[in-house]
Amino acid sequence: MTSYRYLTCDAVSGSVLAWDLPLTDVSYGPELNGPGQMQATLEPHLAHVLGSMVDPGNTLIFAERDSRLMWGGLIWRAEPEGAKYPIEAAGFGSYLNKRHDVDGNLNGRGPYTNADPCKLIRDVWAYCQSQADGDLGVVVDGTTSKATIGTPEEPYATAWWEAPALGDVVSDAVAVFGGPEWTERVSWVGGKPERRIQIGWPRLGTRRTDVSFTSGVNIVDSTPVTYDGDAYAQVVVALGAGEGQARRHVVDAVRDGRLRLEEVLDLPTVKGQDQLAAKARQGRVARQKRGSIEQVELIDHPAARFGSFQVGDDVRVQVHDQWTDYDGWARVTGWTLTPAQGDQQERMSVSLAPADSFIYGG
Repeated sequence: MTSYRYLTCDAVSGSVLAWDLPLTDVSYGPELNGPGQMQATLEPHLAHVLGSMVDPGNTLIFAERDSRLMWGGLIWRAEPEGAKYPIEAAGFGSYLNKRHDVDGNLNGRGPYTNADPCKLIRDVWAYCQSQADGDLGVVVDGTTSKATIGTPEEPYATAWWEAPALGDVVSDAVAVFGGPEWTERVSWVGGKPERRIQIGWPRLGTRRTDVSFTSGVNIVDSTPVTYDGDAYAQVVVALGAGEGQARRHVVDAVRDGRLRLEEVLDLPTVKGQDQLAAKARQGRVARQKRGSIEQVELIDHPAARFGSFQVGDDVRVQVHDQWTDYDGWARVTGWTLTPAQGDQQERMSVSLAPADSFIYGG
């Protein structure tokens, strides 16, 4: 039988406040380029523990399943609602939205010219955790990329008088052309919960041939497969940097026996013709895929054990119902685990997006 445990720790000292906090109505999980969320309810008769075990804005919480850490974050809210005492938490990345660059350029780490956005992400966390009472003990991957942020003409800089949220700086790093992706992972290391920002480039995850989501096997419910003509195009026009007739442009088109449909990508910051061509092709390949599914509800099954796949992975999805027979690759962009409670069995809601045109190993 699957066992669950929820631990809380003081955010500043790291000392354990509760080894097994009694929670019900629990759901939690990570997401792509975001902190993920947790919702739960504290037993009403234990509300007196709030001051010592659950202090919003100052308490870390971790979810453990069968002795394996699955998720961690910061408790942000605990407020009674009638006979219930709900708790809301978000991953460690949410802390960056409550911290700001008050020194400018991350206290001398910037400005950035043709810099690796992976380094910018690490610099944000280093700046955040270097200040008194601001160290969450988060470790950031040493991943490097060939993407760049900032130019000699326009270096990427943050001004102290604007006091930008550090979370916005990370968003800027991810948003650059060909930029990295990130998610959060936790694990036991030396008897302590390690919290890690996992950075992937050119993307997180990989194509999984050992994992599958299939109706009648491990899918117990799913959203309908969507076939949207507005989202389809086999001709993509990418417009890059420049103005008027001097503006860079690329047309990526194929004939596929269907009515010609076109899509325009406005990419004014892309200056390289090769980058623009790559973006056009990627957009065309993505828009040519017919049928998409946004979410599936899974049970724990050998076809895809909970914890065996991660955010960013491409997984084969097969949905067979009265409306469709769908068989394609989809990308995991997040998951939410709901432990068993009462008559409800353990389930995982997996958020999906169309698999992109990334070529593994090539």
